[in-house]
Amino acid sequence: MTEDHPSSSASGVDEAIIRPVSYQAAPEIQTSRLPLSPLQIGLLAAVLMITGVLWFLFTAKSVRLEFAPAAENLTVSGGMKFALGEIWLLRKGEYQLQAMATGYYPLNEPLAVSDDRNQTHRYEFQKLPGLVTFETAPPGAWVSVNGIQQSAMTPTEPLEVEAGPAEVTFQLDRYQPLRLTADIEGRRQPQTVKGSLKPNWADVTVTSSPAGASIFIDDEPTDKLTPAVVEVMAGEHEIRLKAPGHKSHRQRVLVAAEETRILPEVRLQLADSLLTIRTQPAGAGVTLNGRFQGEAPVEIAVRSGERYRLQAFRAGYAPAEASVQLESGSERTLTLKLTRLTGTLVVKSDPSEAELIINGKTMGKANQTLNLPTESQRVEIKLAGYAGYSTKITPKEGITQEIKVRLLTLEEARLAALQPQINSPQGQELVLLQPEPFTMGASRRQPGRRGNETLREVNMSRLFYLARKEVSNAEFRKFQADHDSGSFEEHGLNDDDAPVVNVSWAQAALYCNWLSSQEGLPAFYRESAGSITGFNEAATGYRLPTEAEWAWSARQVENAEGELRFPWGANLPPPDRHGNYADRSASNMVGRIIFGYNDNHIVSAPSGTFPPNARGLYDLAGNVAEWTNDFYEIPAVDAVTNPLGPKEGEFHVIRGSSWMHGTITELRLSFRDYGIDGRQDVGFRIARFAEAQ
Repeated sequence: MTEDHPSSSASGVDEAIIRPVSYQAAPEIQTSRLPLSPLQIGLLAAVLMITGVLWFLFTAKSVRLEFAPAAENLTVSGGMKFALGEIWLLRKGEYQLQAMATGYYPLNEPLAVSDDRNQTHRYEFQKLPGLVTFETAPPGAWVSVNGIQQSAMTPTEPLEVEAGPAEVTFQLDRYQPLRLTADIEGRRQPQTVKGSLKPNWADVTVTSSPAGASIFIDDEPTDKLTPAVVEVMAGEHEIRLKAPGHKSHRQRVLVAAEETRILPEVRLQLADSLLTIRTQPAGAGVTLNGRFQGEAPVEIAVRSGERYRLQAFRAGYAPAEASVQLESGSERTLTLKLTRLTGTLVVKSDPSEAELIINGKTMGKANQTLNLPTESQRVEIKLAGYAGYSTKITPKEGITQEIKVRLLTLEEARLAALQPQINSPQGQELVLLQPEPFTMGASRRQPGRRGNETLREVNMSRLFYLARKEVSNAEFRKFQADHDSGSFEEHGLNDDDAPVVNVSWAQAALYCNWLSSQEGLPAFYRESAGSITGFNEAATGYRLPTEAEWAWSARQVENAEGELRFPWGANLPPPDRHGNYADRSASNMVGRIIFGYNDNHIVSAPSGTFPPNARGLYDLAGNVAEWTNDFYEIPAVDAVTNPLGPKEGEFHVIRGSSWMHGTITELRLSFRDYGIDGRQDVGFRIARFAEAQ
């Protein structure tokens, strides 16, 4: 410590005297030590682990996985899991299952675990193809399996063939086709399928007087002279005998495979003169002095020294004529040439650069005038990026015909191919809608707006069908016969033509799947044990409309600026009897009504009672609110394309006002509600995509 003593100095300034003092160190700062010992930490970790295990065991479902045949290697991915032999402990959700078995295709399947405490999922492996060798006697036959011709002839190298019954066909020229069903073992096992082919001809004995006549089958030489045995293929054929100085003999025979036939002896007639008529083109009809002789080539016995008038005719050609006279004992061949008849065809196309094709032959640009034979012509007009045009036309001599075509773009052709209206198996009408980008939600400044009506841009490119009306009680009871829509304040909701209510979202989705099964369409919703576990967005089966589809169909008006705020326009109140809302007749039953408004219905009205909107859709506002496909969430502001809603959730979006609604909030078309169970004022309408994705 220091002490101050008074002193004086020449300057008169007091100076402090500094003296040494003893030093004492500051007390040592004690560092904090961990309050738990290693043993305590270990116990705490064990407690946490046990708690986690107990939580998992309490919330997990017992899932039995059964395979036919037994799986040799099995994995389940996608979340917490625990395996006990064939039993797996899994929590509700989506998993991916992978399994293998020797000789079978690997399994890679989704596994949807539902709310059921105990559940069984069965899977069946599909066999790998078998390695099949095909043999025939005699060899050299072509092989077809299940209608598909293979690229090898018998005996073949081992070919891959799918396991199970296979329809096998062997074909060899001049032999009967052999069809058989082979049971293919599969699993990459070698296997041989054999077949014995039977002849497809008959042995026909042909004799003539005089002998030595040449034998022709269907005018094809056999290089045999009578008497002889010739092989004639099964079926009907013409046998012709020709001997010098004699008239040809023709007869038709019908023979069966493996048959032996002896034809009666043919007595050939001496001919004074023989005239053979051929035509260009072949096949023209021939007349001799006006009497039909057959189709060229044709042989005619004529008297010598007499003049004959010949005529040949064929469709699309001008007749050809000739006059002929033969000497005794002579044979002569005469060829008549026919001249094509033509007509004028004018082709005009838009776009003009399209390509013109006639009977498969490219003719250049489409806009031109052609002279074509007077017989059926196939006309095609093509251009890249456009749907092609095809027709048949028969030009007429001396007449100018015209084809005018405007090619449709691929998009136009796609739309033209879709029906503007379809009917469900129950006769419900659905209209085709082509959505466009629009703004969904409501501005924060809009009176009555709620916080879940986020303003966002939506682009929908998939065409869809939407039902004109809500599903009625009568229609729903064809699916669930005992359904009862109930009543409200002693007012019935159960009339056949009233919209069905008191249906949960899941019931509505199951109804859609039932409709799809009635029409043979792929189900949109995935089911497991009567529960909806997800959906297949590529499917064209019936479904509930997405929230975006509902909003676009209700709010968008052609040639109008922006979107509708209320079903009738921009301001309250609605026009008289515009729709079924909470009117003055409901003043003693619901909280808020539209004062002075009357729609003549206290509760729900028959579907389609009030006028439709601009798209021909009834009751998108009023009557009953409607379930949509989407799980409920408060959307982000980001733009979205073809939204189907969140992948999972608890509640689903409800859109549209009902007969119970009368406030500015509820009557707006952007109003969003949500739920899961049925309600007295909530029903639904059906939708489906127009095309698979």
